[in-house]
Formats: sequence, C-alpha cells, structure tokens
Amino acid sequence: MQKTNAMRVLDARRVAYQVFPFDASIHSGSGVAAALGVPIEQVFKTLVVLRERGRLILAIIPSDRELDLKRMAAAAHEKRVRMATQREAEAKTGLLVGGISALALLDKGFEVFVDMAAQAYAEVYVSAGQRGLNLRLPVADLVAVTGANVAELAGAQPAR
Repeated sequence: MQKTNAMRVLDARRVAYQVFPFDASIHSGSGVAAALGVPIEQVFKTLVVLRERGRLILAIIPSDRELDLKRMAAAAHEKRVRMATQREAEAKTGLLVGGISALALLDKGFEVFVDMAAQAYAEVYVSAGQRGLNLRLPVADLVAVTGANVAELAGAQPAR
C-alpha cells in the first residue's frame, strides 16, 4: 500500500496510527463504520468551510452528525460561514470529497477545528487523504498535529 501524505506527516512526528482500507465506492460515514466494524460515532469526517474572507476552515466532526454553521461561525469568531460545495472543496484542497484529511493539508493555510465529541474517545477514525483509506489515531495526537481548536461544532441530532 502506498503511503499517503497524512501517513507521512504522522510518521515524521512518530505518531502511532493504524491504517484501515475499505471499498472506495463507500461514501457515507455509516458505510465506512459498517465496513470497518466500528461505532459510527467514532468515525469522523472532514468538511471544508468558507469564511467571508480569510483562512479556510477544516471542520472534523462525527460522521453521523451535521455541522451546525452557527456553532462553527462562533468558534471561528465569524458572523457567518458556509459549507463549501463539493467542487469548491475539491478545488481548494486538491483532494476528493471522501478523502479530505486535515493531516494531508498541514501548512496549506487551513484553520482546523475538531468537534468536542472526539474527546469521548481515546482514538478516532479519520480519512488518510484518499477515498477508501482511514486512519485510527489518538484524539490528542490528531489535535496536536493539526493544531486544531476543539469546540462544539456538530448539531445536537444525528444526521439522517
């Protein structure tokens, strides 16, 4: 298996992680959780969020939840923010939706936020920077390596 940029970043920082391949045609958090045999609440997705001006945001939230834009704006000290479209997200990150990873985008000018729900787990599953590949790593290492702010970002109800 080829190393992704996310794996190289973790290797360089001597962060322990495990790689979990799955069928790249799976495009939902519930599908990833089922394929890996793990609780959906432990599988996190990375969303691209746009400010009116300034640095782009990567929001890492539980895959079974929706991003609450009001909470995201408050955490980022903005009046309002909006979700990037799939086309915008892919153009701004250079990665395909389903494979966007904050770990693969270090030093690219993104501000990273991790939903506080991650603190309920010792480890979480996040994209390895390509579709069909997730990494399991300690939450503390994800936050430290990405320089993330931890905040309440997701809506109260699971996504339907």
